[in-house]
Amino acid sequence: MKTKPLVIGDLVAKIPVIQGGMGVGVSLSGLAGAVALEGGVGIISTAQIGYREPDFDEHPIEANLRAIKAEIEKAKKKAKEGIVGVNIMVATRRYEDYVKAAVQAGADLIISGAGLPMTLPELVKSAKTKIAPIVSSVKSVKVICRYWLKKYDRLPDLVVIEGPKAGGHLGFSNEQLENIEALSYDTEIRHIVEEVDGFAKEQGKGEIPVVVAGGIYTREDLEHALSLGAKGVQMATRFVTTPECDASEAYKQAYLDAGKEDIVIVKSPVGMPGRAINNPFIKRTKEGRIPHGRCHLCVQTCQPEETPYCITDALVNAVKGDLDNGLIFCGENAWRAEKMETVHDIMQEFA
Repeated sequence: MKTKPLVIGDLVAKIPVIQGGMGVGVSLSGLAGAVALEGGVGIISTAQIGYREPDFDEHPIEANLRAIKAEIEKAKKKAKEGIVGVNIMVATRRYEDYVKAAVQAGADLIISGAGLPMTLPELVKSAKTKIAPIVSSVKSVKVICRYWLKKYDRLPDLVVIEGPKAGGHLGFSNEQLENIEALSYDTEIRHIVEEVDGFAKEQGKGEIPVVVAGGIYTREDLEHALSLGAKGVQMATRFVTTPECDASEAYKQAYLDAGKEDIVIVKSPVGMPGRAINNPFIKRTKEGRIPHGRCHLCVQTCQPEETPYCITDALVNAVKGDLDNGLIFCGENAWRAEKMETVHDIMQEFA
């Protein structure tokens, strides 16, 4: 049976799959454009997006802002009429400038997490760009919706629920992540969907679609999310092992080589737990501080003089293929990757 389209206001994705944003440099215009072309929603991660710019070390934020424009334009050209958005972490230094740059470049959608995006409606104002917070609990969606209504008379155009099986930085405690099965997260998803529906009906704003992220890997996972009341899914890890993914071949091979026992929870130097593939770099981080050069001004929570290692350096090394000196973020299901497959083939599975 064909799936129903994901409708976000006047945006219609014929396949209800959002490709999750993956930084640094894992989901840029190549991957996002390909997913959008196939009828999904392609998402570019703005996290240190300008790492390939010649002046990145000296002027990282300026390089990132330029790259946001360039990558959105390339993705939209590749996607033709498809939907192209960006993921911008609230914790990003000069967050407001990143949002404004994405709007000016014509992003169709901004997905924002790693903090509560309280000021997002003000930053997009009357632009056509749709906005979506990432939440992990009923409490967080209540806080955002109530504040946005009171301050801006606006509700989200979309809500992304990110569960504990997601990749990269996570909005859960170490204790929760070590006992994932005990979380009964399906119940939380149902309650968040009910909460969002309640806000939409109360305000007469029409339907606000909710999508589920974290641990999504197969058509069966999509169908399960739909059974909980979601309108679609956000999926990232499955797209890494595609020719269209913007990461190096060595990065992709790390996913193909990983076993279930290789997927570990790490303590990020920016203060959040994360999920990654165990490798020599992670082992070195446990042995003591890894010296680093100048600050790349990534997130507000990082304190360069105290950080055990530079997360920007670690993620850039990984995406370029220097895995022994890199941090390879991944979702819980990365070990399931057994072969390279095209974006087209993956999207047809979810059609």
